[in-house]
Amino acid sequence: MARIRFVSSGVAAAIAVVAVGAGLVGGKAAFGPTAEGTGSGTSGVAGTRIDVITKATDSEFWQSMLAGSERAGADLGVELGLFGPTSETDIDQQVSLVENSIARGAKAIVLASNSSTALNGAVDRARQQGIKVITVDNSITTASEGFIGTDNVKAGQQAGQRMCELLTAQGRAAGKILHESSTSGQQVLADRLTGFRAGLAEKCPQAAVVQTAVNDNDLNKAVGQVNDAITGIPDLAGIFADNNTSGTGAARAVAERGVADRLAVVAFDSDPAEVEGVRNGSIDAILVQNPFFFGYQGVVEAAMSVAGSTPPVDLDPGAVVIDKSEVDKPEHAQLLDPPKTKG
Repeated sequence: MARIRFVSSGVAAAIAVVAVGAGLVGGKAAFGPTAEGTGSGTSGVAGTRIDVITKATDSEFWQSMLAGSERAGADLGVELGLFGPTSETDIDQQVSLVENSIARGAKAIVLASNSSTALNGAVDRARQQGIKVITVDNSITTASEGFIGTDNVKAGQQAGQRMCELLTAQGRAAGKILHESSTSGQQVLADRLTGFRAGLAEKCPQAAVVQTAVNDNDLNKAVGQVNDAITGIPDLAGIFADNNTSGTGAARAVAERGVADRLAVVAFDSDPAEVEGVRNGSIDAILVQNPFFFGYQGVVEAAMSVAGSTPPVDLDPGAVVIDKSEVDKPEHAQLLDPPKTKG
């Protein structure tokens, strides 16, 4: 059976069910009645065209998703296309990529949408033509065959709880917090903030997010915004960064200003600069997801759908909180440095 690491036992069990249902044996697909004994083990899906459209090919997070998809494509013997805009803000290009997949005759699409609503029309058109659609990371508000992604309210709650612990340890449980955000209009980010506020309020009800800065996934803009907040909010106590660009920008600004000892920083994702930030103290904790799993499982579920099986409606691999005491543990090495490709 194909093996996927870095998930909880509960999710691993769910993956096992998916893999058995899909006929994943020895890392190959065995859907059709003639699959066993053919020698290839992929007669049900071998050669099937599956397109993977990620949020941004310039992002290491999404490059890891593409690498996971690539691995699954090799295991299943499908014909795989890997695509994505260079920036998460380029929604129009994502729409065009979905339309291109329809025109190419793809049998399935794995989509990490940059908008919760803007891709709905293209997804509907794809499904009307019989193309199976698996959504990843950011849910959309129209139907698809399945969704794979972190429960971002829950993960945000974990971030808020950790922020409260950090503020309390500094004697600043009523502190002011900057929310450094990558973009507007993504439900995944709204959910993270909702969860963060809830987690913070559990034991630090007087702490508050006093400002949200949107950096449009521009690293230099993120650095500038965090610097401005450090200057403009003299009693700033913490920074909540909701993605990799925001986290990297926060780490750089905190390091440049030499304020790591008085600012608590909690960030999502695990780009190399964020991991280094945890090591050097410019970030206190990161919420680590598993984009490699998103990509791998997305292709598995797309192949299942094409073969007539029903994938899970919603699969959450969870998020792991990693701080300086955890960052160099061997069990986290591959999670923090997964394979990557631009496609």
